[in-house]
Amino acid sequence: MSGDPEQLQNEQERIVETQQSAAEQLEKLKDNPEASVELSPRDLEAQAERLRIEALETAVSIEKGGKEVKKSGKHSIPSQRGSINKKQREKSYIKTMERVQSELPMGSRLFSKVIHNKFIEKTSDVLGDTITRPNAMLSGAVVAFILTLLTYTIAKTVGYALSGFETIAAFAIGWILGIVYDYLRVLFTGTKS
Repeated sequence: MSGDPEQLQNEQERIVETQQSAAEQLEKLKDNPEASVELSPRDLEAQAERLRIEALETAVSIEKGGKEVKKSGKHSIPSQRGSINKKQREKSYIKTMERVQSELPMGSRLFSKVIHNKFIEKTSDVLGDTITRPNAMLSGAVVAFILTLLTYTIAKTVGYALSGFETIAAFAIGWILGIVYDYLRVLFTGTKS
């Protein structure tokens, strides 16, 4: 270390003063809404963090070589601006899935990994948006029950033997009615749910 103790003491005092002034500025801006009109709370905290980092870098550079080296560049402050892009969303999703899956029991964890596989998720989303819509499935089941019951009752009364295709045909009719209802509802109201 090439610096006399008095110079080091002065630099350390200056660093402490810088940190204190940064904290005071942050408190003033938080207390005075008119002064902080341009800055959001995230910006205020980012600014305070930037000042703390600069003070720490100055302290480290003084300890290493006795010279104050001013670094220009970006710090690793997570002050993100703008909207979240697809890459960030996917990274967050992966982290969340890993964290949640690590807390699950072994059987549930394996099942979760299988059903959250990208291929299976995409396939499920496409099917859920097209042929396996809830209204279509519900109306298909209800119509299948009612028509099969009617068909069975009439066939039993008349003495006709059923082939087994009646239930499938009745479900298909109900499913088509449900899809038509869904698409007309979306067409007129503009909302999917």
